[in-house]
Amino acid sequence: MEQHELFEKLEFDKVLELLKGECMGDVGRVYFDNIPLETEGFLIERKLREVEEFKAALENKDRIPAERYEDIHQDLRMLEVEDAVLPLEAILRIYLQLVITREFFAFFTESRQETYPALYAILQPYTFSVDLVKTMQRTLDEEGQVRNDATPELARIRRMAQSKRRELERQFREVANLYRQKGWLTENVESFRNGRRVLSVMAEHKRKIRGIIHDESATGRTVFIEPEAIIDINNDIFDLDAEEKREIYRILKTLCAEMRPMTPLIRQYQTLIARFDVIRAKARLAVRLNGTKPAIKDFPHLGIREGRHPLLLLKNKETGKETVPFDLVLQGLNRILVVSGPNAGGKTILMKTVGLLQLMVQAGMLIPAHAESEMGIFEHLFTDIGDQQSLEDDLSTYSSRLRNMKHFLDKATDRSLLLIDEFGSGTDPKMGGAIAEALLKNFNERFVFGVITTHYSNIKIFSYKTSGIVNGAMTFDRTTLSPTYQLKIGRPGSSYAFEIADKSGLGKDILDYARHRAGKKTQAVDELLVDLQKEKQEIEEKLAALEDREKKLDRLIKSYEQLARDLEYRRKKFKLDMEQQQLQKAADDNKQLERLMREIREEKNLEKAKAMAQEAKVKREEKRTTVETLQEEIYARPSQSKGSDVPITAGSYVKLRNTGAIGKVERIDRNKAILTVGNLKITAKLRDLVPSGEPLEVNTKKGIVVPDSTPASQFTPRIDIRGMRIEEAARILEQFIDQAILSGASPVRILHGKGSGVLRGLVMRTLKDYKSVRRSYHPDNDQGGDGVTIVEIG
Repeated sequence: MEQHELFEKLEFDKVLELLKGECMGDVGRVYFDNIPLETEGFLIERKLREVEEFKAALENKDRIPAERYEDIHQDLRMLEVEDAVLPLEAILRIYLQLVITREFFAFFTESRQETYPALYAILQPYTFSVDLVKTMQRTLDEEGQVRNDATPELARIRRMAQSKRRELERQFREVANLYRQKGWLTENVESFRNGRRVLSVMAEHKRKIRGIIHDESATGRTVFIEPEAIIDINNDIFDLDAEEKREIYRILKTLCAEMRPMTPLIRQYQTLIARFDVIRAKARLAVRLNGTKPAIKDFPHLGIREGRHPLLLLKNKETGKETVPFDLVLQGLNRILVVSGPNAGGKTILMKTVGLLQLMVQAGMLIPAHAESEMGIFEHLFTDIGDQQSLEDDLSTYSSRLRNMKHFLDKATDRSLLLIDEFGSGTDPKMGGAIAEALLKNFNERFVFGVITTHYSNIKIFSYKTSGIVNGAMTFDRTTLSPTYQLKIGRPGSSYAFEIADKSGLGKDILDYARHRAGKKTQAVDELLVDLQKEKQEIEEKLAALEDREKKLDRLIKSYEQLARDLEYRRKKFKLDMEQQQLQKAADDNKQLERLMREIREEKNLEKAKAMAQEAKVKREEKRTTVETLQEEIYARPSQSKGSDVPITAGSYVKLRNTGAIGKVERIDRNKAILTVGNLKITAKLRDLVPSGEPLEVNTKKGIVVPDSTPASQFTPRIDIRGMRIEEAARILEQFIDQAILSGASPVRILHGKGSGVLRGLVMRTLKDYKSVRRSYHPDNDQGGDGVTIVEIG
């Protein structure tokens, strides 16, 4: 099927005519005469985003430059000829397009570049020649005429011509007043003949006036005479006009010579303007249709939500009628929708709408559908709609339709969309239905997509039993016997032939006879199929709802479990913080106790001192045990994650919980492990370690390698000792400072937290033992404040 025939069948040609009416120039209109249908997802996505952004600009009254323009292809071809001089009208056409292009570049300010990224991307490959515009502006004025000051010579000529015209006006008035007073002139007094200003003289007085006779009236009663007094002035003006034309020609020739090297760039500007014109036309139509951008799937797919026929929507808007939307979403493996229902129920409109929306999307147009719609991409669209009778080929309607089916069988693939109206009709119902069923089976085996309308029960039954095909119905109001124009996927529809015939007024005897001839089985099968499909659809919908509820329930259970874990963690962490504070308080109390013990010893009461010391020691040990137990629960028992149940053995790679450093286990001594972290040997408790993968190594045979054999290349200039015991923190801190001095790293950061200040005090005391420490200080509050110490080593 030829593309133009496809466009006519689906009424896409009418949509294209609407778009042409929105264009500002012929180049844009020509584009819609040969509009491409894209089959690459990224191209469709880009075009749709461009139209979507332009539509947003229109709705927000953010005026993107748009002016009427003319096709300058022929002008540019002439300009490319060496020494060719374009007429002023052609130069003006080019100049106006340069002005429009300049407005495009000026429109996309930095903020608009972010607001309209897809539209701005169109401009990015181009550069704008400001110099060329300035050159043309020095030659042309705002009205498109050559400026008086384009050259000194032109300015001189026009000044002299203006002076001569003033002199001509003065002389002519004097002569005209003189002869009018004598009664020699007609009522009109003056006129123009042969480009000359002349007097309208009565024929009987023509001998009385000296001058040149240029013409006379048809009746011979009026003679047009150029008075002798102004002949020389008119001659001078004529000569000056000729000089002006020669000078303008020379100016335009110079201008064309300057424009000639820029011809390819000007041609690009024409393309740019036409492209924005096309996008603007699509956007303006999208505003009228309230069009949206669907999600694009880079494979065949049908997922239309709240779709409407564009032309029907515009027509109903004018009359104030509602356009009933439809949902056509093929789920799972279903690819072909078989639509049934009564005549005039909207089956054909539905099918045409699917094809029309598909064409619009692949042509880069927004569609009248919900933004959650999903549209796939098809390489071929095939239609069999309407009367196919061909007088030229001597084919009947059915023969022509069979020829179409043969063409579909030859060409259709799994990336094709079939749109077939009244499938199988045109011949004996039994034979036609059987052939249609065979064709449908073949199409389904080829994995094609399609929307097919039919009245045949065998097609409905076949669709019900066959995977990949699903029934659908245009619903019908049984009470009013009128169509609702709503699509219901999942069950076939009845033709309601007897009900409609009864409403139309056919006699009861006729209908009774027809029912008898049709047989009860035929009608019963049709009704049974509808009921079965309805029940099946209801079960599928309930199953889908149950699956959705089950997924939601799973998410809620996981969320609840996570919340419970978080709550337990926070409870224990709070308790740990309280115990640590009490431990610190116990340490402070211990200092007071030591002072009290000294006083008691001075008083020679040693027994009392020993008892108090023992009691304090027991309390400290109890508190420390409580803190360690809580730390074990909080830090050593994280929520299950990948690798958390992997045992730690000699040779394993592990990560320190507090610092995040990764090291290799050298050996394990009861509940402790000796690690190698970089060049450091570290002893850590097993509870403070988590299994880790082997750290990445740089492949020295590939890429760019920067040699570095210094210890600094393996040293991390920061450490976190929060939550550590004093003894452990002191040991790790000393190793860290030693390694920093060896590697020459400076400055380094020690994260100790704020808390009660015990760890901060430990850091300060440790740093005093190192002569290499030049300075230590706390950063600003936004960098950690007094919870961090920065150390400069030198």
